[in-house]
Amino acid sequence: MATHRISRSITVKAPARRVFDIIASPARHPELDGSDTVRGVRSGPERLSPGSRFGMTMRMFGLPYRMSNRVVEFEEDRLIAWRHVGPHRWRYELEETDEGVTRVTETFDYTRGPSAFYILLGAPARNARGIERTLVRLRGVAEAAERD
Repeated sequence: MATHRISRSITVKAPARRVFDIIASPARHPELDGSDTVRGVRSGPERLSPGSRFGMTMRMFGLPYRMSNRVVEFEEDRLIAWRHVGPHRWRYELEETDEGVTRVTETFDYTRGPSAFYILLGAPARNARGIERTLVRLRGVAEAAERD
């Protein structure tokens, strides 16, 4: 099977723990989401941890839907990934490169399931654009919080 991952990275002038806390809060996801599909939290904890389950309200192509997710990778202040009912994963990897500076890599990983459907629908390019916008939003939120 071919390897299918879409990744983008950004440098954030904030410590990894601050950036991680923002990503680990499902309530912040609509604020960060560069795809503009995430609308709100439907269920789940205030802060994600290993194995957490959380539900989001979504909207794509004008149609509302719900997405249930489960955290499948977790290292405090370093790595978090979740998957929905399918095998695909959204992953955030954080590396503090200098004191108070963090490199954040977001990846949509669709290596674990059928990929032809995603490719035919143009999802790789759409996901890349969404990831780029998400990372810019995340940087803005984290750096603003660091200034406060």
